[in-house]
Amino acid sequence: MMRIIALIILLIPGFLAALGIKLMRDMTFGILQAPFPYLWLQFLSGLLFFICGLGFVAGFIFHRDRKRNKVQTRFQDKESATTSEKQRRS
Repeated sequence: MMRIIALIILLIPGFLAALGIKLMRDMTFGILQAPFPYLWLQFLSGLLFFICGLGFVAGFIFHRDRKRNKVQTRFQDKESATTSEKQRRS
C-alpha cells in the first residue's frame, strides 16, 4: 500500500512537468491555451511547472539514494560520510 501511495505522489509532479513541456511547446507554435492571456505568460508558467515537477522527482530520488548510501561521498551527510570512511579503512 505504501508503494502505491509513493507512486501516486511521484506521478502528480511528473504530470505537472509534462504539462509544462506541453505549454512551452504550444507557445513555440503560437497556440494560446484558455487560461493564459499572453504567449509569454504561458511559456513562463510552463517553465515553472516543468522545473518544479522535475525538481520534486529529482529530489525524491536523491533523498532515497542518500538514505541507502548510494551517492558519492560529497553528497552524503557528514555523519554517514565519516562512518563510511572508517569502514573503508578497516
